[in-house]
Amino acid sequence: MVDLKSLKCKGERGFLDGQFLIAMPGIADSCFSRSVVYICAHSAEGAMGFIINQPQQLTFVDILLHLKVIADEDAILLSNETRGFPIRKGGPVESGRGFVLHSDDYLTQSSIPVSEDICLTATVDIIRAMSRGKGPSKAALMLGYAGWGAGQIENEIANNGWLTCPADETLIFEPGLDDKYTRALGLMGINPAMLSMQAGHG
Repeated sequence: MVDLKSLKCKGERGFLDGQFLIAMPGIADSCFSRSVVYICAHSAEGAMGFIINQPQQLTFVDILLHLKVIADEDAILLSNETRGFPIRKGGPVESGRGFVLHSDDYLTQSSIPVSEDICLTATVDIIRAMSRGKGPSKAALMLGYAGWGAGQIENEIANNGWLTCPADETLIFEPGLDDKYTRALGLMGINPAMLSMQAGHG
């Protein structure tokens, strides 16, 4: 399994780095149904990424209170934009841990570059900065991540579990989640209805 530490020294780049995985209708694992996954790291050891289009029941205020970034009485003072910042289910691994994909205009010592323009930070510093309006200009906060062992994702792709295409930064960071699956397929010129029909005649 690829972990966060391996992201810091990515001497080896896999062919899925910086790609979207788009779940096919017949994907075996139900937690990935209609999911779009942004792959941050891929090597012979495995792959790691984040589901970008599944909502999380917890709110950003819940996260801030849990981490004691703010006190209960201060929550009402947050801007509507901050209060409404969406939290996503990043994947089934370490689902209680927060990860922020963000633009590279905000960096800490713990920030890890995952592409030319996108970084990953998994410490409370960035949450605190975001609560004060001093975080990155673009950010997506996920709880948990998606991980695959050596050869696992390659086998799933070979078995028609996933489509792949280059990632689109706009889709990663836009707060609306409902149409991201359809839009990701649109990057490949695919209509979801046709995909479903084709899957039924496999």
